[in-house]
Amino acid sequence: MNPRPPLPPFTQETARQKVQAAEDAWNSRDPERVSLAYTEDTEWRKFLNGRTQVVEFLRRKWNKELDYRLRKELWAFTENRIAVRFEYERYNRVSGYLRKR
Repeated sequence: MNPRPPLPPFTQETARQKVQAAEDAWNSRDPERVSLAYTEDTEWRKFLNGRTQVVEFLRRKWNKELDYRLRKELWAFTENRIAVRFEYERYNRVSGYLRKR
């Protein structure tokens, strides 16, 4: 994995930059771009293992979830950790609009 700046130790400014970069990546709806933020052996929700499965999952997800939009907001940070508050909304032809926080 090639770490992407900004890297720890974080300041308020670099923590905000990191959060914005993550938001931008997710809103690109590019599964490969998003997956690069995670290790090759990443484990998601106990059912996805590795970047390949993450990419496949995100492709399926975004094929169903139209008008996907994620917002991330810096909640707290330390020198080596960042906490975010997030919400997302999407449109699905079957169930309509959904917003989660």
